[in-house]
Amino acid sequence: MMADKAYVTKLLKTARGQLDGILKMVEEDRYCMDISTQLMATEAMLNKINKEILTAHLKHCVSNAETQEERDQKVDELVHMLGKLMK
Repeated sequence: MMADKAYVTKLLKTARGQLDGILKMVEEDRYCMDISTQLMATEAMLNKINKEILTAHLKHCVSNAETQEERDQKVDELVHMLGKLMK
């Protein structure tokens, strides 16, 4: 992985903390809208992390590919992943 590992790790730990908090909210029968708000914040955090990783893929893995065939393969992988994200 070519993304900033410390940054990604920090964000993932924050997202994990958010999920733990949401689980506690569910267990405590908290208000639905409050739970939903926290879920959306966690989704946004995960999307930010994924953007960081995919950006690093483009900047490093794709641009440093040694052959055109390898670059094409890496771009195809990215396009396939983006197709999954947009469903």
